Amino acid sequence: MEKISAHIGRQNYKVDVQGSKKTLIIDEPLELGGQDLGLNPKELLAASLGACTSITLKMYANHKGWDLTDVNIDVTFDWDKETSKSFFTREIELIGNLDDAQRERLLKIADSCPVHKVLMNPTEVETVLL
Repeated sequence: MEKISAHIGRQNYKVDVQGSKKTLIIDEPLELGGQDLGLNPKELLAASLGACTSITLKMYANHKGWDLTDVNIDVTFDWDKETSKSFFTREIELIGNLDDAQRERLLKIADSCPVHKVLMNPTEVETVLL
């Protein structure tokens, strides 16, 4: 089970997020009253999908012994308030000495990344006030 801690203090919208070993800053852009010190929450969500996909592809290629030297992924994310639906688009660039069959297999493997699976299935959030 993954666990993070998020803390916001007096500084408008700067959030310090603590994982098991690392800390990062989440913030809103200047135009929304933040200081633009880090990714905003929606960017972080898109970044999670991009990073997880990259790692999944690299692990698979390494396991197969394929020559995948680089993976570049652009993720766009939008949320439609009216339909309460999220839209993600991943553009994946695979660099290396790969044939068409390997490239097609890696495209299918992209959907196996754990974050993709979480986003594609029903999610529940339980909130407890301390």
